[in-house]
Amino acid sequence: MTAFDAKTVIASLTHAEKVDLLSGFNMWKTRAIERFGIPSIVMTDGTYGVRYSVDQIDNDMKGGQDFDAFLGVVNRRANDVQTAWGTMKAATCFPNGSSLGCSWDVDLAHELGAALARECQALGVHVLLGPGINIRRTPLGGRAYEYYAEDPVLTGDIAAGVINGMQDGGVGASLKHFACNNSEVERTTMDSVVEERALREIYLLGFERAVAKSRPWTVMSAYNRLNGVQAAENHWLLTEVLREDWGFEGLVMSDWQGVKDRPASLIAGNDLDMPESSTRKEDLLAAIEAGTVPMAVVDSACERVLVLVGRALAGEDRRPCDFTAHHALARRFAAESIVLLRNEDGLLPLDPGKAGRILVIGESATEAVIQGSGCATTTPTFVDRPLDEIRRLAAQVDHVVGTSDDPARHEALRQEALAAAARADTVIVFANTIVGYDGEGSDRRDLALAPGQDALIAALAAAHPKVIVVLANPDAVAMPWLDAVGAVVETFFSGQGMGAAVADILFGRVSPSGKLTTTFPKRIEDIPGYPTYPGENGRHLYCEGIHVGYRHYDKRGIEPLFPFGFGLSYTSFAYADLTLDRTRVGPGEGLTASVSVTNTGARAGKEIVQLYLQPTAPRLQASPRNLRGFVKVALEPGETRRVRIALTARDFEAFDPARGGWVLDTDVVTVAIGASSRDIRLEARVQCDAGVVRHRPVAWDTQPIFILENPIARKAFAGFLAGKLAVNEADAERLLEHCRNSFFGIVTSLDRRLRLRFDRDEVEALIASINAGMRALEQQPALRDAAE
Repeated sequence: MTAFDAKTVIASLTHAEKVDLLSGFNMWKTRAIERFGIPSIVMTDGTYGVRYSVDQIDNDMKGGQDFDAFLGVVNRRANDVQTAWGTMKAATCFPNGSSLGCSWDVDLAHELGAALARECQALGVHVLLGPGINIRRTPLGGRAYEYYAEDPVLTGDIAAGVINGMQDGGVGASLKHFACNNSEVERTTMDSVVEERALREIYLLGFERAVAKSRPWTVMSAYNRLNGVQAAENHWLLTEVLREDWGFEGLVMSDWQGVKDRPASLIAGNDLDMPESSTRKEDLLAAIEAGTVPMAVVDSACERVLVLVGRALAGEDRRPCDFTAHHALARRFAAESIVLLRNEDGLLPLDPGKAGRILVIGESATEAVIQGSGCATTTPTFVDRPLDEIRRLAAQVDHVVGTSDDPARHEALRQEALAAAARADTVIVFANTIVGYDGEGSDRRDLALAPGQDALIAALAAAHPKVIVVLANPDAVAMPWLDAVGAVVETFFSGQGMGAAVADILFGRVSPSGKLTTTFPKRIEDIPGYPTYPGENGRHLYCEGIHVGYRHYDKRGIEPLFPFGFGLSYTSFAYADLTLDRTRVGPGEGLTASVSVTNTGARAGKEIVQLYLQPTAPRLQASPRNLRGFVKVALEPGETRRVRIALTARDFEAFDPARGGWVLDTDVVTVAIGASSRDIRLEARVQCDAGVVRHRPVAWDTQPIFILENPIARKAFAGFLAGKLAVNEADAERLLEHCRNSFFGIVTSLDRRLRLRFDRDEVEALIASINAGMRALEQQPALRDAAE
């Protein structure tokens, strides 16, 4: 390890050397500074596995000249990953984000991070470009399979677990893609148009929680524009929010080729431009020498790069990795994340001794669908074949493919499957979305399974009483055959251990404990934001505001196919005795909820206890309920455990754009404990001492009715009128009442209705004093309540 002092190094660097340092080296490295003995460090992709390109890393392919090679990696389809074995190093393909999130297990996420770190160390990778935590705003999103949830609290906490596991192991994380990279349509130019409250409460909150709980070494800016500004060049996002509001001290890097104006990106707070680009380096050097980029900005960015290099070198540990042990981890992680969506009449688990002849249908039973497509695609060390794993546990197992990529064969294969099903006691259908279509660079176009599969399942269900469907898909799918089948097992993309994990679930070796982290709609038209998806003319309006995911379905009263947080088990759980350590909260205060959970069934199992807050009569618009905490608890049959969920002051707050900050906005909130967002078991009410007056700030054009309903403003205007007109305050209030029904501003109403003219400076001073008085009352709850 080379020890160096960053400030001393920077003081000796030329302008050109500083530009080199801030521009990376070739495709996947930082620039070495040989005269100080500072080596390059290596970074590579992988949100759920390490994607190591021998040619691009070991052979130092150049980021500019080898642009086609870079696109070849980005555009690689998951079903083509085996063709890369000659140039890719194998690594464990763990459950993808949409799968792992369903574990709702921060400790498991930490284990994943530790395993990723161990593999990075063995392969010589210093920074892993993940986790990706963009909100799954639409299930059509091409990279939805990489992301954890439609909810920011769950997203941020799972991400923090992964990051802490990685960085405890000496490998840096790059939290991405910051921010609002929620679709792959026109991915590098699309402008995500999002109002500030939705930004703060939904799309940025997961990042904020992850930054606070894990302090990632790096954050990666997104490809897209955000409210008209390229994310990599967005000073508000990268400096005002990330650094100034949240206190982030690490390095910000671009997504690959994500910078369009290098000087602007550096000034905005994007320290490292990846990969190396001679054009962008020339642009930055020219701007530095012209004085348009302050040297203090350049030196601060250089220092952050060198601090990152120092951290990476200090954490180096090149011991070999036990990939066999990690394959066992991949199996366990998958089993913890699989969601049982339907189980009519206790069809599952199957008893190997009583299941009789089992027919397994589907190409993905032999060629497992384990991951999505794009930069995250991992070359697995080994892949469990579901059919093989089922045959390990059951004696009589047949297999037919059922469908094909060739539509002309669908009918013949369906008839073959129906004939085989007639001879079987149980039918297990492995189904999936189109392999390799979803992923980086393309959104899905619908919620259907691959062509022919929905029709196959429907035909089998009509002909056989025991049909089990095992799904592999990036995000929610429609299930037109749902009511006709006996069981549905959702794996999402569960990584290389999926086959064994599914077999363990099917035969009861593991009781399913995963729960959905996204709402499954009944039809595509029910998706939040559907009217404006995917945007037009390069702009994508997030029309649903804060009502994302389950919040949208709850707000509009739409019945989903499956709600957020839903998942079945082979046992049952009872909730009792909800208590709160306080029943009143004020600004800056949180609380702890405690509840007893009992396993009332005959099998061991794990339950995910979810805590939602339900506001009552808030001043700002609100969703009916918002996830604010969760815990996963393991219980033996008959066992009861007391679980606690701590809430912070922020959990009770909403972001008020008019005040530019977070406020306690409601008088009463209900603490709701549930097994899903639509299965609330216990409730308790909490009195809130609202952190703001319930009246909006006063302006020149505030309508009279709002002045009259605001005691502070009413009293101030009455006193003002009394002084100007030499009348008592009671008469002045009657003059104000005379203007109540005016839909013009207070000043215009007084001018036109009462024929009164006032000095503008005096009125503006009056308005300023009213707003200052309201702000002062917000700091004094007792006086505020009395005034209101």
